[in-house]
Amino acid sequence: MKKDEKFVITINRELGSGGRTVGEKLARKLGVPFYDKALIKALMEEYHLTVEEIEHLKGQKDRWWKDFQRRVLPFYDTARIQYYYTNSNLEPELLTSGEIFKTETRILEEIAKEESCIIAGRSGFYIFRKHPNHLSILIQAPMENRIKRICGKQNISEKEALETINKVDKMRENYINTYTDTSRYDARNYDLVFNMADHTEDEIVDLILQYIK
Repeated sequence: MKKDEKFVITINRELGSGGRTVGEKLARKLGVPFYDKALIKALMEEYHLTVEEIEHLKGQKDRWWKDFQRRVLPFYDTARIQYYYTNSNLEPELLTSGEIFKTETRILEEIAKEESCIIAGRSGFYIFRKHPNHLSILIQAPMENRIKRICGKQNISEKEALETINKVDKMRENYINTYTDTSRYDARNYDLVFNMADHTEDEIVDLILQYIK
């Protein structure tokens, strides 16, 4: 990946691995925006974006996303994003329609056209598999680490954390299988695969930066 040219980094991660935090910290280090499912879902729901609406906006103005971003994102309530993030982990992703998947894909493609960015989840590794300047990352962690992290973040028991992890793992894998015909665990889909077992988020960020350099 060439850092001095427009790039997109996608991070797929297991629930409770710390991958989202890695993405946010990496974005700050590189000075680029960070996007994840919570933001994309919130934008789609609040502004009723569809493939047709995106095409309509593009027809009105070539740089529609940059204009939309300038008008909307600075005023977007961080608490609202956190609400979508917190409440999306148990969401039945299998109910996502093909049309919504197309809309999400189009939004992410438009973002990447306008600016360098880091995108977590949402099949980014697949959507940008042919992008000329794309770095694809998978972040995993041992189950005990994931359980501990989820217990702390959601204030639930270890049993509840394990049930949550198993449910989300299954939903996310089914989602990827349904819309990309591959597996999120297939290492061939990624340039870098990290196990968080003996690393902090900051150490993983440093390793990624070293790889980029």
